[in-house]
Amino acid sequence: MVDYHAANQSYQYGPSSGSNGAGGGGSVGDYMAQEDDWDRDLLLDPAWEKQQRKTFTAWCNSHLRKAGTQIENIDEDFRDGLKLMLLLEVISGERLPKPERGKMRVHKINNVNKALDFIASKGVKLVSIGAEEIVDGNAKMTLGMIWTIILRFAIQDISVEETSAKEGLLLWCQRKTAPYKNVNVQNFHISWKDGLAFNALIHRHRPELIEYDKLRKDDPVTNLNNAFEVAEKYLDIPKMLDAEDIVNTARPDEKAIMTYVSSFYHAFSGAQKAETAANRICKVLAVNQENEHLMEDYERLASDLLEWIRRTIPWLEDRVPQKTIQEMQQKLEDFRDYRRVHKPPKVQEKCQLEINFNTLQTKLRLSNRPAFMPSEGRMVSDINNGWQHLEQAEKGYEEWLLNEIRRLERLDHLAEKFRQKASIHEAWTDGKEVMLKHRDYETATLSDIKALIRKHEAFESDLAAHQDRVEQIAAIAQELNELDYYDSHNVNTRCQKICDQWDALGSLTHSRREALEKTEKQLETIDQLHLEYAKRAAPFNNWMESAMEDLQDMFIVHTIEEIEGLISAHDQFKSTLPDADREREAILAIHKEAQRIAESNHIKLSGSNPYTSVTPQIINSKWEKVQQLVPKRDHALLEEQRKQQSNEHLRRQFASQANIVGPWIQTKMEEIGRISIEMNGTLEDQLSHLKQYERSIVDYKPNLDLLEQQHQLIQEALIFDNKHTNYTMEHIRVGWEQLLTTIARTINEVENQILTRDAKGISQEQMQEFRASFNHFDKDHGGALGPEEFKACLISLGYDVENDRQKQTGSMDSDDFRALLISTGYSLGDAEFNRIMSVVDPNHSGLVTFQAFIDFMSRETTDTDTADQVIASFKVLAGDKNFITAEELRRELPPDQAEYCIARMAPYQGPDAVPGALDYKSFSTALYGESDL
Repeated sequence: MVDYHAANQSYQYGPSSGSNGAGGGGSVGDYMAQEDDWDRDLLLDPAWEKQQRKTFTAWCNSHLRKAGTQIENIDEDFRDGLKLMLLLEVISGERLPKPERGKMRVHKINNVNKALDFIASKGVKLVSIGAEEIVDGNAKMTLGMIWTIILRFAIQDISVEETSAKEGLLLWCQRKTAPYKNVNVQNFHISWKDGLAFNALIHRHRPELIEYDKLRKDDPVTNLNNAFEVAEKYLDIPKMLDAEDIVNTARPDEKAIMTYVSSFYHAFSGAQKAETAANRICKVLAVNQENEHLMEDYERLASDLLEWIRRTIPWLEDRVPQKTIQEMQQKLEDFRDYRRVHKPPKVQEKCQLEINFNTLQTKLRLSNRPAFMPSEGRMVSDINNGWQHLEQAEKGYEEWLLNEIRRLERLDHLAEKFRQKASIHEAWTDGKEVMLKHRDYETATLSDIKALIRKHEAFESDLAAHQDRVEQIAAIAQELNELDYYDSHNVNTRCQKICDQWDALGSLTHSRREALEKTEKQLETIDQLHLEYAKRAAPFNNWMESAMEDLQDMFIVHTIEEIEGLISAHDQFKSTLPDADREREAILAIHKEAQRIAESNHIKLSGSNPYTSVTPQIINSKWEKVQQLVPKRDHALLEEQRKQQSNEHLRRQFASQANIVGPWIQTKMEEIGRISIEMNGTLEDQLSHLKQYERSIVDYKPNLDLLEQQHQLIQEALIFDNKHTNYTMEHIRVGWEQLLTTIARTINEVENQILTRDAKGISQEQMQEFRASFNHFDKDHGGALGPEEFKACLISLGYDVENDRQKQTGSMDSDDFRALLISTGYSLGDAEFNRIMSVVDPNHSGLVTFQAFIDFMSRETTDTDTADQVIASFKVLAGDKNFITAEELRRELPPDQAEYCIARMAPYQGPDAVPGALDYKSFSTALYGESDL
């Protein structure tokens, strides 16, 4: 064994550099440097030396008896170093190097050196104490060494309100004895001479052991003996002093009293640990039960919302058109009911579900639990994806419905127009084939033949005039086919019949003309007057038929400009009526002139005009019909004009309200963005302000309802566009939903910040400083920081990422500290910063939200329960066993939480298992995830 200490080498007493066992930051060294260092001259006082020998011997034996041995003479029994090493192993719970068993002086020195090395490894340096002095039985050095051991292992860890070991022990005594009369603990010597302070400590923790009211201040020996005997009998504290030694000394030895009192502290601290452990477990279990209820509520709400979305999307994606306008309008009404009645509650449910999820995650983070992972298919992202699918299906559905209604209106109009034109054409062609097939020219006179020729020419002119109508009929039929008209089969059949008949008429006309021209050579003159009549009457007749057709034609308009265009065209038509009347009179005059010439020349006419079938009676009849249709057309156009004026009023009325509501929503969205960034005042003030703001938004809802009513009137009037505003009802609804969602999320963020602040003990000034720093570096006011902005924000708060702790800068304020960091070229370690970014940005989005920033700062500045703490608490309740029984849980915990643990703890499988043993380690690990034990 190498001797690490030369004969004249001594230890210096103070905290070791790099020691991992210094505990309370060098409190032993501080105490020895600042308080009464054991004075070797004072040890020459026989009374004090006697007290220290007796107290230190009893203290050492209280620990050595655990190993089945003890000492009789403190000077002699530690000389070989064997019992000294054994004492250190018992009080530290650690193994020392194997001792040397030889009887030679060098063996004893080596053993003592091993003990002194172990003491030094715990952050203590012994002042002028060498192994040779202990081996030589130096009483002063031996007592000094034992006092150093007592300080390190019995007193150093005592801390009350962050005080030093001696001050903490004194403060503990003062608090425990404060209610007792005649007790005033101010030190560790005179205050304990009457024995009342010892009795008060016992009575405070075990009142059944001491009858304190019967003790007298003037009988200190009785008082001291009573306390020492009760402590030895019931508290397993050995008697370290005799009453007479204390009473008969003017100033009892402070170290002896401190050693004795520290035994009382450790004896009573176990009960407090058990109570603290039980309270910690109750708190942890209560939080876990509440979180489980929140998880179950989330799963239920998410399932209901996803099921509703699953049922609704197929309905919105159904694009099968109906055959009639009434059926499509019913589908449109069903869609409006969905938008007004069914969807708004689901929007609220979705928003509330997100708020509940965020609140649950915040509570889990605050209680140091793993994040909640919903079951497969019920994640917030799944709900958002389903909702986006729903919105996408909904987006095109209303447009499709309106387009289908327009298409059906167009189809009905075209079908009616087809039927009118087809009926007029069929009426005109009625009998034409028979006429063209008639062979009357074979028996006719020359004049009759010529008349037939002229009549046939007039017919050809009429036939050419009807060519446009036939082409229009075919074009309308083609358009009906392209628009998928439901009765296209009958339309096509009728159109084909008309076309086939038209081809037959053309062929027959050509054949009759050839026959007439063949016999024309044998015919002489024809009455030119009748011919002129026929030529002028036929176009005029066609004009009247076209005019009647136009006057009876249906029309569909959507704007006031369109109806005014039709009225202007109708007025222009009416302006041509005087010229048409003059033409009618001229045609009738031709007919009258022919009658006059025939009568004057006694010519017997064979009947009607041989060149045309249009008689004056027909012309007059059709002219009267035109005269009747004109006022009807006037009335129809005026009615439509009034309707379009009413529609224009509805457009302007909706636009006026929409141009107010739309900007209002946009302004409120911007104001909420500013409020979420500025956040003036306390969090409670901010929350109150936001809720007042939310109420003002809800109070604005009647304006939106009024706009919905006006939009309903527009929809019922089938108004499809509005040039007076850029806002549609869809835009207003989406903006309103976003406004409600944004204010709810902002309120939820402040509520979560309050939860974080209250749970972590963060002061209002800290929260304001965090918010001010965050806003200072959030240059674009987007509510999130990039990596470099976040790093600068941490530095501005004095956070040293390389050492994973906050730098202390004395009295410098934050501005001075930032200036110092910049001037000294301070930088953050990349590895540590990447670790922090993985905590605050687990999704690697490259952005750090304010909530993630607050969570990180609260974790770094406050303490939270951990799995190891819960395991340690269970171990206390289990009496230091690796398992716990149901009886122990029911004895230490409230009934409901005890049964909660029993139901969830697995049976213990270790080698020391007993019947009914439960594994509290796996249970605690399940609460927090993997333990680091």
